[in-house]
Amino acid sequence: MDLTFTGRGLAVTDEVRATAGHKLARLERMEPRTSRIDLEFIGEHYPSPDGVKRVQAALHIPRKTFRAHAEADDVPTAIDRVADKLERQLRDHHGKRRAALHRGGLESAHPGTPAADTEDDRSIEGEW
Repeated sequence: MDLTFTGRGLAVTDEVRATAGHKLARLERMEPRTSRIDLEFIGEHYPSPDGVKRVQAALHIPRKTFRAHAEADDVPTAIDRVADKLERQLRDHHGKRRAALHRGGLESAHPGTPAADTEDDRSIEGEW
């Protein structure tokens, strides 16, 4: 898994890189097909000069991209929130995939299920 870091108005230090790598490693364990995670760190100077730190993330797997963003007073807290949001999205995605696989196929493929209309039923109804 590749991590790409972009800083806008905020320096991306080695400490931030290590923290992000550690906190986002659980996402790779959840979804081994993860090819890349793009992280963007934005230092907003409004409403105070110190401002809030905003983290935007995009997790790429084949045919799907999950996106999340979070704001906090410090970067590690914002990374935690982004990781939680991405984890929830991955869990929902896995649940949808699992439900689609277990939903089943054609009704005729399941032996032992009764047919909806049979000729015997129609002939009995016509005699009454």
